[in-house]
Amino acid sequence: MPSSCLPPQRWRIAKPNPELAQAIALQAGVSPLLAQVMVNRALTEFEQVQVFLKPETQVLPSPLTEFADLPLSLELLINAINQRQRIAICGDYDADGMTSTALLLRALRSLGALVDYAIPSRMSEGYGINQRIIEEFYEEGVRLILTVDNGIAAHAPIARARELGLAVIITDHHDLPPELPPANGILNPKQLPEHSPYRGLAGVGVAYVLAQALAESLGNPADLGNSLLELFTLGTIADLAPLTGVNRRWVQEGLRHLPTSRMAGVQALVQVTGLGGEKNLKPEAIGFRLGPRINAVGRLADPVIVIELLTTDDPAVAYERALQCEQINLQRQNLCAEIEQEAIALCEAGALDVVGDRVLVLVQQGWHHGVIGIVASRLVERYGVPVFIGTYEDEAGTVIRGSARSIPEFHVFDALEYCKDVLEKHGGHQAAGGFSLKAENLAALRSRLREFAHQSLELEHLKPLVKIDVQAQLADLDFGLLHELDILQPCGIQNDQPVFWSANVRLHDQKLVGKGHLKFNVTDDSGAKGGGRKLAAIAWRWGDYYPLPERVDIAYTLGTNAWNGEEVLQLSIAGVRSSSVLEQRASFVYHERTYVCRVVDLPQGKELRIRNDQGKVLSVQQGQRLGILTKSATEQEEVNVCQSPYFDLIKAAKVALQLE
Repeated sequence: MPSSCLPPQRWRIAKPNPELAQAIALQAGVSPLLAQVMVNRALTEFEQVQVFLKPETQVLPSPLTEFADLPLSLELLINAINQRQRIAICGDYDADGMTSTALLLRALRSLGALVDYAIPSRMSEGYGINQRIIEEFYEEGVRLILTVDNGIAAHAPIARARELGLAVIITDHHDLPPELPPANGILNPKQLPEHSPYRGLAGVGVAYVLAQALAESLGNPADLGNSLLELFTLGTIADLAPLTGVNRRWVQEGLRHLPTSRMAGVQALVQVTGLGGEKNLKPEAIGFRLGPRINAVGRLADPVIVIELLTTDDPAVAYERALQCEQINLQRQNLCAEIEQEAIALCEAGALDVVGDRVLVLVQQGWHHGVIGIVASRLVERYGVPVFIGTYEDEAGTVIRGSARSIPEFHVFDALEYCKDVLEKHGGHQAAGGFSLKAENLAALRSRLREFAHQSLELEHLKPLVKIDVQAQLADLDFGLLHELDILQPCGIQNDQPVFWSANVRLHDQKLVGKGHLKFNVTDDSGAKGGGRKLAAIAWRWGDYYPLPERVDIAYTLGTNAWNGEEVLQLSIAGVRSSSVLEQRASFVYHERTYVCRVVDLPQGKELRIRNDQGKVLSVQQGQRLGILTKSATEQEEVNVCQSPYFDLIKAAKVALQLE
């Protein structure tokens, strides 16, 4: 059996504020644990808490006043619809881009527009609108181009469109380049103030704002039903957009509609993923079950499959496309597993100095660039450093295309900007990005990224970060708390699922299950509240750390596991560290009285202390016949612990502490 080991991690426990948490708990009618979580989310005023708990009560500013180019964009679209001009949408091949495309197709078609779409090939062209698409739109008679989830960095293609006399509206949410493209209108939440409720919109959110404003301008909002809201919800969660501001409000509303969606594509997708029997379609289900199946198509196959899935009203077509999504996702899972293992092998071979470089750059022939972004995320989790991973676009190995994923202290887009003179194309935001370069510039890219990483990161940053909300006793964990946590939904970026931690727990029945997952039971038998409580726990993809030490501190999220028709509480382990408790503690009953005992490490050796329910404390050092009985702050006496009643009391304490 391998020796016990711990994953390399750094814990960041939010500073407790019990007074404020207690006040909010009383005002909002929630538990102190949940109140502390909300305090950690910067919800320190009761008014903020009210809006968070009931986001529909917030008065939103009009998008027309927030997005400076929205009135002009509406004018261009209305004129195009009224004059029967051809409109074309240029989308992206990820879940955000495909749901954005489907959303605007549904909206514009329902409003009478002549509209079609194009999505660049991930395999041969890469991200964003390009000159080929512009030229084809022009030849097809298109007069107005709408970009969704792309375009903000496409200066040359947009300039070409304007040269050809085409109007262009950019809807995007990626970081702004130093020079904006010459579009007629630009709708990007990154142009808005930080405090704007629209600031965190993903691409599908900008498309939703545009579609809703257009429908209202044409006096036809009701005809769109809930389909746009459902697509917004699906795309926002799948894109890992921050679930704050209007995102929280609209996603919360959308989640109420998705389980009973009238969209044939959503119905089919829910059916093939096995979610049809669930009463409540929670964000986790959408993000981890529906989203990847949509994303997989853009990564490995033709995005047309998803666009047809999300725009058709024919149940047969929808079901066929949903099955295709399911099959492609299985292929994606297998590819990710293979590439991840190859990448880990390269890292473990010793040729790469991850700590010294403070960044991991991996390039390999034959890797599928449709899935390397997913692998990059897993490597970030494993090694705790920014990861730039790429593969060659051609057999000759002359061009590299890659993806980047990051840690909180490292800004991917800024890093790519730092390297832009050796790159062909790049884009992204703080946490993720994409890039391409000539293979001859790979060494220069490694050097530049290393320079940037050394400017941005300290050695202490090079461990995976576990962000923790509040300490909990195992006795605090029950279905009541789990149901109360639903108040926080939808959870996601900037509204993370709460992470609790418990000190000095004991792990039992450790075993490996599935594809490298570690499963065990947890008890707290240290004498703290909840002593003897046993809870199931699972650590996903932690097979490398089997077995864990028997006694540790754990960090976890709270959930359930259903098996054979029975639902039980289950802890999803986020972190493990050596026990922070230096003392052994236990409680026990002796002669119908309750005692608390502990073993304390002192310079002169271990000392056993036993406290009764009246506050009297018996202290005896290991190997000594005499102990000290403390009756009060000013009253102590020496006693012979080899005699009754002390001898039997000490024996009972040792049993409770598992010392004999």
